[in-house]
Amino acid sequence: MSLSEELKSLKEYKCNSRCVLSVYLNTNPADPEQQNGAWRIHLKNGLKRLAEYLEASQDQNEIKAFKKLKDKVTKEIEGNQNDFNKGVVIFASEDPELWSVHYVQVQVKTSFHWEDHAVTEEMEYMLKAYPEAGIILPSLGEVRILDTAMGFINDEMTYEFDSGLQVWKEANGARSSVQRGSGGGQSDEFDDRLRENLERFYKELGATVEKMRKDRNWKEIYVVGEAELANSFTKALRTKPNNSIYKNLINVQPEKVLHQVFEK
Repeated sequence: MSLSEELKSLKEYKCNSRCVLSVYLNTNPADPEQQNGAWRIHLKNGLKRLAEYLEASQDQNEIKAFKKLKDKVTKEIEGNQNDFNKGVVIFASEDPELWSVHYVQVQVKTSFHWEDHAVTEEMEYMLKAYPEAGIILPSLGEVRILDTAMGFINDEMTYEFDSGLQVWKEANGARSSVQRGSGGGQSDEFDDRLRENLERFYKELGATVEKMRKDRNWKEIYVVGEAELANSFTKALRTKPNNSIYKNLINVQPEKVLHQVFEK
């Protein structure tokens, strides 16, 4: 199930009385307010305030249900503290059963909710800012594809380009005549053949990207690369990308690619 499909299911979840615990917890180690494990204090105090509110209501069914979920959520978060990213989002209920946990790589504003439904507004906002998307990074030697949602890299694929030109690399390591500026007219001929083969490769891969878009439920597509290569790959796509970024990031870490795409 994709993240947007899960979010839709969460929005449809409903119980007869208040039974859903929604937790948004900022665990970002780079946040000055989160130094020295401040998340522990925020988690303890947030759950304590909800417990006090329920004690005042004297609804024993709600108090019992909340205590079970409070313990389960606390155990989940404390047990995974070594794998924290920027935030944790949890939706939990006993009846009907609901357990939805997300360790997210985007900024989270700490809040705690006890309602008859999952409080999803903040998560909807995060997914809108960092949607399910495909990021395509074409280069002369390969095409790299990132499958991402809400600041996370779900998958990364690399497709290598075989130029089909035997002189692409010479055994002695000397510059090949296929490279620009050497070989005169012969170089032009190889350049034309290289371009034709590259465009054919992009066209075939463009069909693969379109299938990925459907199968992986991408809401957006971005093409990132040197202008000539990015424009060439864009032409191979049936779906126009949301944006083309003219930067060579083929060897850049995925997280930094996401920053260039979504935070610039």
